[in-house]
Amino acid sequence: MDQRTLSATRRSGAAGFTLIELMVVIVILGVLAGLVLPRIVDQPDKARVVKAKMQIESLSMALKQYKLDNGFYPTTEQGLRALKEKPSIGRVPQNYPAKGYVDTVPKDPWSRDYVYICPGEHGDFDLISLGADQEEGGEGVNADIKSWDLGG
Repeated sequence: MDQRTLSATRRSGAAGFTLIELMVVIVILGVLAGLVLPRIVDQPDKARVVKAKMQIESLSMALKQYKLDNGFYPTTEQGLRALKEKPSIGRVPQNYPAKGYVDTVPKDPWSRDYVYICPGEHGDFDLISLGADQEEGGEGVNADIKSWDLGG
């Protein structure tokens, strides 16, 4: 063999991976994905719970401002919409600001309406997100998020 053929043979042998080496790498990546992926996947659900709590706190503050201005909370029938638009049914507020109390009435992080009840069973009003499963009760991300548990 001449010098060029020998060096070409060495280069082509050193550049490739064996099937066993590839299998070992794939197994290692699979194990790492199995350990790391569940922690990453769980984060969006936790973020939604935090967002729902923040929105409930914000809506609770707007409701309290509504009461300070008008002497009463919006009724269940008027709902949270009364924070954005002056109610025309039921008890009509006299000191309603031109721009309302919120720019928009948010949906909960699972794209559903918050449950608003006034008068509430746990305070002046009850404000609830039913969580990811949209059913009463539940645990973890499926648990209800309630204003009275947040101090709202």
